[in-house]
Amino acid sequence: RLPTSDLNPILGIGNCILNVASTEGIQQIPLNDHFLAGVPDAILKPEQVLISVFVPRSSKWEFVSAFRQAPRQQNAFATVNAGMKVVFKEDTNTITDLGILYGGIGATVISADKSCRQLIGRCWDEEMLDDAGKMICEEVSLLMAAPGGMEEYRKTLAISFLFMFYLDVLKQLKTRDPHKYPDISQKLLHILEDFPLTMPYGMQSFQDVDFQQPLQDPIGRPIMHQSGIKHATGEAVFCDDMSVLPGELFLAVVTSSKSHAKIISLDASEALASLGVVDVVTARDVPGDNGREEESLYAQDEVICVGQIVCAVAADSYAHAQQAAKKVKIVYQDIEPMIVTVQDALQYESFIGPERKLEQGNVEEAFQCADQILEGEVHLGGQEHFYMETQSVRVVPKGEDKEMDIYVSSQDAAFTQEMVARTLGIPKNRINCHVKRVGGAFGGKASKPGLLASVAAVAAQKTGRPIRFILERRDDMLITGGRHPLLGKYKIGFMNNGKIKAADIQLYINGGCTPDDSELVIEYALLKLENAYKIPNLRVRGRVCKTNLPSNTAFRGFGFPQGAFVTETCMSAVAAKCRLPPEKVRELNMYRTIDRTIHNQEFDPTNLLQCWEACVENSSYYNRKKAVDEFNQQRFWKKRGIAIIPMKFSVGFPKTFYYQAAALVQIYTDGSVLVAHGGVELGQGINTKMIQVASRELKIPMSYIHLDEMSTVTVPNTVTTGASTGADVNGRAVQNACQILMKRLEPIIKQNPSGTWEEWVKEAFVQSISLSATGYFRGYQADMDWEKGEGDIFPYFVFGAACSEVEIDCLTGAHKNIRTDIVMDGSFSINPAVDIGQIEGAFVQGLGLYTLEELKYSPEGVLYTRGPHQYKIASVTDIPEEFHVSLLTPTPNPKAIYSSKGLGEAGTFLGCSVFFAIAAAVAAAREERGLSPIWAINSPATAEVIRMACEDQFTNLVPQTDSKCCKPWSIPVA
Repeated sequence: RLPTSDLNPILGIGNCILNVASTEGIQQIPLNDHFLAGVPDAILKPEQVLISVFVPRSSKWEFVSAFRQAPRQQNAFATVNAGMKVVFKEDTNTITDLGILYGGIGATVISADKSCRQLIGRCWDEEMLDDAGKMICEEVSLLMAAPGGMEEYRKTLAISFLFMFYLDVLKQLKTRDPHKYPDISQKLLHILEDFPLTMPYGMQSFQDVDFQQPLQDPIGRPIMHQSGIKHATGEAVFCDDMSVLPGELFLAVVTSSKSHAKIISLDASEALASLGVVDVVTARDVPGDNGREEESLYAQDEVICVGQIVCAVAADSYAHAQQAAKKVKIVYQDIEPMIVTVQDALQYESFIGPERKLEQGNVEEAFQCADQILEGEVHLGGQEHFYMETQSVRVVPKGEDKEMDIYVSSQDAAFTQEMVARTLGIPKNRINCHVKRVGGAFGGKASKPGLLASVAAVAAQKTGRPIRFILERRDDMLITGGRHPLLGKYKIGFMNNGKIKAADIQLYINGGCTPDDSELVIEYALLKLENAYKIPNLRVRGRVCKTNLPSNTAFRGFGFPQGAFVTETCMSAVAAKCRLPPEKVRELNMYRTIDRTIHNQEFDPTNLLQCWEACVENSSYYNRKKAVDEFNQQRFWKKRGIAIIPMKFSVGFPKTFYYQAAALVQIYTDGSVLVAHGGVELGQGINTKMIQVASRELKIPMSYIHLDEMSTVTVPNTVTTGASTGADVNGRAVQNACQILMKRLEPIIKQNPSGTWEEWVKEAFVQSISLSATGYFRGYQADMDWEKGEGDIFPYFVFGAACSEVEIDCLTGAHKNIRTDIVMDGSFSINPAVDIGQIEGAFVQGLGLYTLEELKYSPEGVLYTRGPHQYKIASVTDIPEEFHVSLLTPTPNPKAIYSSKGLGEAGTFLGCSVFFAIAAAVAAAREERGLSPIWAINSPATAEVIRMACEDQFTNLVPQTDSKCCKPWSIPVA
């Protein structure tokens, strides 16, 4: 009876019968609205077993259809579904029976029985349809605080499905007697065609290596990911795959159920008495520091968000730990104010860190010279990392000198080591952190694993036993935070030809309850906000809002996908206001010659322009835009849109100490080589690239080289693997170590130039020459001066462009990604297969950010979307049907190893090309309906957002909800 069942409405409307068996014999139960509504006498008894379903044959003048709309095309429960049936008097269109069942509207499947009865005897025509829409709108009621929210959208879907049913039946009647029934415009019938489900296909283009390059040299070749086969077969070992040690305990945490409250009491007595429980760990058990920068490991006197860890239960199994954790009793007393949204933070002036500001030119004077001024705001929701491997850690006490081995899924082993050492009050040299591989991170495993490992380490020290702490998905999403939701406010001064003269932009991000990396994120957002555009008079300001949500953290792109999205929104708004093609406004405002960014760093936009021109050409942009216009003229309820977006992405960190790395390369006497470096394999292929580097430098096949794990024992004092710099800095360190070794071997090779690698290595050993070397790289050295508002802080830029085409269903809000073309400036790629894979993955994650993924919070700050059931990332059917990625013809980049570029993050932002294609399709629908071409469309552009922006007679039937009359089910936090 779940309201999300797609079968129940159609089986119910078809008068199907359940045949059930029990000890009392066979019984037949009609699957009607009474059964679906859960009427007591129609409920299956526990002893009854369903043996078959009888589906009656439809009569000649009986028509049955089913409809559904879900947040995602595949593997998603329906937002609303319906089963509809109509029976006509023979050889007429007079209704003798009508049934409509809806799922997703109430707690069970509901029937529009009252409306259906009133329509019996009516003719199947437009007058009946108009009356039916009004009746159903009144009968199908949804309160504002109804679970699931989206009240207006769900009611609109209910009426829209009725219209689709009307058209479907009318089409079938017309087929039976073409002369008896009125003609139906072909512009309307297209809505009955579903989006085709086809496997995506595409093409990857890159420059081949020089024909003179030795075959053994793997640099520049599309080498398969080192662990690719192991990932596919399940042989790759992740943290939770490690064998359970004797006496190992499992940890489950108890988290706060309040956003802002005082802890009055904590009673763990029942939990301690539970089966298998060894101990309960609280803040009182922490021997050293209980956290960092306002972020506590264990809450002590006060909780500042839902999901904050209060205590942990250690037991002999995870099931026992979970069961006991539910028995911990905590009494709270609410504390005011409770700040959840950016607007709340602005009201209470609740911020983290100072306001950051950058300015160039004279903004106020330029506004006075502009032909037009446009002001507005845009909201961008947050995003969950949704890495395949949740946060995972194993802590193993070694039994002496307070030593511990930490096996952790982390991007930053050194930070985890430091956090655990500080928490336990011992030196770092007693803590050994090991990272074999990480099952995805995207920034979410930079700072958070340090806190979670420390929570586990306290339990390990207290019990003296190994601790395994693996978060379930729902707990991971609740505790760890994600991408920062953003509110952008803008004022733009521009000329009638679309040339922007001035812009004043303010960014506010929801940082959550503690600083984490939020101040760096807002700095990045401001530094990169201008994207590809030269705005001569530009002022940008940013604040981090402190709220009572879990602390948000680093995420792929690190502020750029949010900040640059605001700029692209401005470009589209100017184009709409001037009634100009968006691509022309973007071209007009692009950097054209060597110039300086808003933070006064010089750069050459040549590759930016080449990417743009290549993307226009590769995508056949102008021909396809004409085809899109023709498509839209022929269809009323389906529209297509196409958009092309440029990109200037700054690679690196705004702090110099991040540009360093070390590596240890060891040659064994059999000629095999073991490489260790400070980077972490997150799935991005860094280990594959490091083996390629060692292979070139040592002039040996890749098969000779093995890379075991990242460990603070072999490579200490590492920096986080992120900001697209992992291969840049660690590659240089591996290169340095290999060059040191080759210099040692040089005399031996000269003595025996025809010898083999194995012979040279054995001779070196005989001559007592060290066959291990530490390599080190000290990289780009420049810091940002925020007082002056300037700094040459980024070693280089990655340029790109993406063109995307979509089709939307104006009645449901569903959309289909038809084609995407990406051109990226990767210079001389070390591994085109890995780099293009990163571009594709980042793009798909970006289209998820801008069109699908929606975090929903209650007004009290409780996260509803805590797993794949409620939170939808992009799936295979969301990937563009045609997906083409090209690397620009290489040009030198002296700032990175082998003249390459880091491409792990840049593609994320290009996902917004799908968003702006959707906006173009919606604009086409609005224009045909006589609506304003300028309207507020926020990110993500979900099916709800698309449908409600395509205003029509059906949306107008649904009264708007008044948020002042009652508390809504969910609220936007940006």
